Amino acid sequence: MKLQMVGCSHHNASVAIRERLAFSEDQIRDGLEQLRVQFPFTEVAILSTCNRVEIYTFSDDAGACPSHHDVVSFLANFHNVDEAEIFDELCQRTGEEVVRHLFTVAASLDSMVVGEPQILSQVKQAYDQARAADSAGPLTHAAFQAAMRVAKRVTTETAIHEKRVSVPSVAVSDVSRQLFERFDDKNVLVIGAGEMGRETLVYLRDLSVGQIHVVNRNTQRAESLAREFSGQAHAWDQLDQLLMAADMVVSTTGATEPIVTLGRYEKIASARAGRQQLILDLAIPRDFHPDIERFDDVYLYSVDDLQQACEANRQARQREWPKAEAIIEDESVRFMTELHHRATGPTIARLKQRADELKEEELSRLLAKLENLDDRSREEIQRSFHRLVNKILHPPLESLRGDAEGGAPHGLLHALKRLFQLED
Repeated sequence: MKLQMVGCSHHNASVAIRERLAFSEDQIRDGLEQLRVQFPFTEVAILSTCNRVEIYTFSDDAGACPSHHDVVSFLANFHNVDEAEIFDELCQRTGEEVVRHLFTVAASLDSMVVGEPQILSQVKQAYDQARAADSAGPLTHAAFQAAMRVAKRVTTETAIHEKRVSVPSVAVSDVSRQLFERFDDKNVLVIGAGEMGRETLVYLRDLSVGQIHVVNRNTQRAESLAREFSGQAHAWDQLDQLLMAADMVVSTTGATEPIVTLGRYEKIASARAGRQQLILDLAIPRDFHPDIERFDDVYLYSVDDLQQACEANRQARQREWPKAEAIIEDESVRFMTELHHRATGPTIARLKQRADELKEEELSRLLAKLENLDDRSREEIQRSFHRLVNKILHPPLESLRGDAEGGAPHGLLHALKRLFQLED
């Protein structure tokens, strides 16, 4: 059996690397299909968010599971990047560390903003996409369903999620306050009408922003969102004019390339005539070319630039960490124990069945020869045979259970199968 995760996150890879390796929804479908064809006896799930790209592979046969290098090669070929550029950016976890990591991610303890609620829905989505692509199996089901259970425990048993905070809330509520003292006179533009765009508008409404404008490639979605938050919706071709007028911009699209290039923004900056503008680029890949920050009156923040504010959030929740980590540790050990018991269960059942068959065979032969036995003697002989078989089986079965609880039953499991001729 092999459990493996290969990927990167905001902890070990820059936004430039993460945006090159990020998967769109369609790309996840294609990626799962490619991996399923290449490794037909391996279960696969892909988790791709603004802050992480992780590929989970599970297999009952360790030899059938892709290696670390196999996954790196897949990512490089899929995204048309050089393996050498990304190899050191991608970490590998195996065995129980995979389970512990997945539980930590789902519980939002590994997020840039600890306790943010969005990651659990993203983990659920990764699981649903694997199921839809027929790349999930028993191990995937067990791991991801357990991760969701752990996340709920952390939410209900600790205060780690109180006053929930996400990347949009840190960007809007914390970073924007560093530049603006008031918001009732501000013109704010939200680019993108997805989940993150909607969450952004929730926090903008709390700031009592003067004017809210929403622009999206799908105008109907922009209109629906703007109506909900008393804003104004606009067609995509009005983006330049809206940027010229905005005091603050929050961009959250799913575009694969910058929607505002340096050359395009030069014309916008010229029309703004030196007025200050705050741009919160929350998209991965980035919506605004990073060199735009060179303009004197532009304050451009990407997701990585929010690290400092997110670290303050992390420290505020630090007191609850021991409780949450204890839950994750308890659930990780429990999961691995159950997993190994499931792996050893069929062998134990076959061994007991084989022993019972031999016992009954010998008992029948012996009792057939002892025709004059009374019922009491017959029952005593049967009990003796039963005790003898149990005593013989007890040491190997206890050793197998002990190895399972320790997380390494496979060597002894294989030996028992061979010794007692229990091979599948």
